[in-house]
Amino acid sequence: MPRPDAHPGEYAERVLDLVERIPPGRVMSYGDIAEYLGEGGPRQVGAVMSAWGDGVPWWRVLRSDGTPPSGHEVRARRHYAAEATPMRAATGRVDMRRARWAGPDSD
Repeated sequence: MPRPDAHPGEYAERVLDLVERIPPGRVMSYGDIAEYLGEGGPRQVGAVMSAWGDGVPWWRVLRSDGTPPSGHEVRARRHYAAEATPMRAATGRVDMRRARWAGPDSD
């Protein structure tokens, strides 16, 4: 948890900017974000989201197997339902094949 007077660094700002651009009903994995940015890895993206992600659509960032963020599954699934995010039947996971967003350049 960052200090109340702390501000995200340049890398965190790039992660958060990309997350804000993920369209409703679409998702990216932590690794997708790191790969798109060409910097860091899934853990670094996860650390940014843990510290700063509450101000962006955090539910659109998940594990590569479509599992919602740990501890936030119920809230994330409500968002997925509201946004008509493609889900895998009876698993509680997002259908990454159908929901994965390749980034702003893919639109």
